[in-house]
Amino acid sequence: MNKRERVMAALAGQPVDRVPVSFWGHDFLREWTAQGLADAMLENFGRYDWDYMKVNPRATYYAEAWGCRYLPSGSATRGPEMVDFVLKSAADLERIKPLDIGQGPFAEQLEALRLIGRGLAGEAPFIQTVFSPLAVVGRMANSDLEAVRRYMREAPRALHGALAAVGDTLAAYGRACLEAGASGIFFATVEWGTYDNATAEQYQGFGRAYDLRVLEAVQGAEMNVLHVCRLRNMFDLLADYPVHAINWAAGEPGNPTLKEGLARNEHAVMGGVSIAAVAQGTPDRVAAEVRQALSETGGRRFLLAPGCSIPPQTPEANLLAVKGAL
Repeated sequence: MNKRERVMAALAGQPVDRVPVSFWGHDFLREWTAQGLADAMLENFGRYDWDYMKVNPRATYYAEAWGCRYLPSGSATRGPEMVDFVLKSAADLERIKPLDIGQGPFAEQLEALRLIGRGLAGEAPFIQTVFSPLAVVGRMANSDLEAVRRYMREAPRALHGALAAVGDTLAAYGRACLEAGASGIFFATVEWGTYDNATAEQYQGFGRAYDLRVLEAVQGAEMNVLHVCRLRNMFDLLADYPVHAINWAAGEPGNPTLKEGLARNEHAVMGGVSIAAVAQGTPDRVAAEVRQALSETGGRRFLLAPGCSIPPQTPEANLLAVKGAL
């Protein structure tokens, strides 16, 4: 099997010659330009000979598009630093309007996708990271989740207006990602996909409809993935989303194991290696987690991956151990 055949077979639950695998992380020094991001992603892909690519842009680009300002940290191990943010009160919600995705950070990201597509030349599928509308609004509030929960209680109409504007923008952006050559999107709930930060009622009321607006815009893509982040995640609440695979930190407190995830959803499952193992453990520990993941899934309807983005300082020996264990 070639890489594309292997990935598509895994997503469909069909037999594979071996489980497809990919790992991803930030390059905090180079992810500030389309060319820098594309180069970093292609170098990581080539160095480890991954089967698919999850594009890992700077997490601030969505909030930047609506006027938040950040500066590079100047460190290879630390993300961007906040300079100013736009949602400082409920009144500011009224100023969140749909954006032209042909301008600003969205245009930069689309150019990066075109560069990546040319670099991969059809060798493997690649997907662009898109945050949920609720997560984007939260970033516009400087990740002050309590402020957003207060808007849910005290200014629900204004919050719904802002979420609709973001949702419409991200829907148009998702379609543009496909037109730029991406195989789909990696749709991330980020801070909000956990019961530590929201109730089921809050997510159903302020998350779900806007998530689906974005995901419906990319139906027909060959590889859409839902990433349900954090511990005590909302796996069961979101498992019916129209995607091909679900990625999460399997086995972390409050989260289903891979075996449980397979039994509780119809999509492929993606994950299996913890951040603690790959970033701080030994090659032997990484290999043991790979073997455990293969045992839990039987290697069917499964793509090996980390539970979330891996740190830049992740030892190369641990990443090589991933492929070795397969």
